[in-house]
Amino acid sequence: MKKIFIFFAAAIMAAGVASAQDINSVTETYNNGAMELEMGNKEAALGYFQAALTAAEELGEEGLQIAENCKNTIPVLMGSIAKDYIKAEQFDAALEQLNKTIEASELFGNAAEVEEAKTLINQTLMAKGNSLINAKDFAAAIEVYNQVMAAEPANAMAALRLGMAYGATGNTEEAEKAYLVAAENGKEKDAYKQLSNLFVKQAAAVLKSKNYAKAIELALKSNEYLENATAMKVAGTAASSLQKNAEAISYLEKYLELSPNAKDAAQMKYTIAATAQVMGDNAKAKEYYTAILSDPKFGPTAKQMLETIK
Repeated sequence: MKKIFIFFAAAIMAAGVASAQDINSVTETYNNGAMELEMGNKEAALGYFQAALTAAEELGEEGLQIAENCKNTIPVLMGSIAKDYIKAEQFDAALEQLNKTIEASELFGNAAEVEEAKTLINQTLMAKGNSLINAKDFAAAIEVYNQVMAAEPANAMAALRLGMAYGATGNTEEAEKAYLVAAENGKEKDAYKQLSNLFVKQAAAVLKSKNYAKAIELALKSNEYLENATAMKVAGTAASSLQKNAEAISYLEKYLELSPNAKDAAQMKYTIAATAQVMGDNAKAKEYYTAILSDPKFGPTAKQMLETIK
């Protein structure tokens, strides 16, 4: 009986020694993580804390405090690593790390880190999209900005950038939709400026292809979003080509109103005068011929034309 008691006592002592060794080992692993973190080696520190957590949980009650410390530290550290990737413009690595941060934070009940990581994901996507636009990779930028819009449908800046990317690919319909979303959410001035530019470029392009009716339509649409001197010049030129004289004069007068110091102002005034003369509007013809009498190029002709008007 005495031998049996000694055997059990030895077993209990051995278990106690083993338990002490286990907690010491876990503590050492945790402390190694703390030292690596202090030295700025975040990836190495994370590895130690994760290993310490696994080992501490296996100890049960005895490892509870270390496990709790690890659970508090790991999500914050993972988020910090993600931020370092963002600063280095390693956006894909940052996004992967942020998703891991959310997973760990939800597992450990760290709601604050979950929210911060979700916010950072959209900020990172925006930065990635901007980088892609700068690199003229518009198709990839569209994909990224659409991810932002899926998470934040009222993100005006993402909508504005999405419109730019669509516009650069020639997808005017989707560009207009995106710009209008931006306008509805606080970026009206910027969005309307972009829309005006979008349609005036198209108007100028179809004018070159001699699709005059379409050129007028697009130029007027440009002007609806934001008064645009170039749009009015395109509309006036197209209307003149279609012999819509009254419209041509109206558009060209608006062009001169918006851009009175344009390099071709004298030419446009001559065109208005000549068109008005054809229409029999001698008063307007005289007005515009007189306005360019001092111009070295158009002045002599204007003087001759004035002499022919009764």
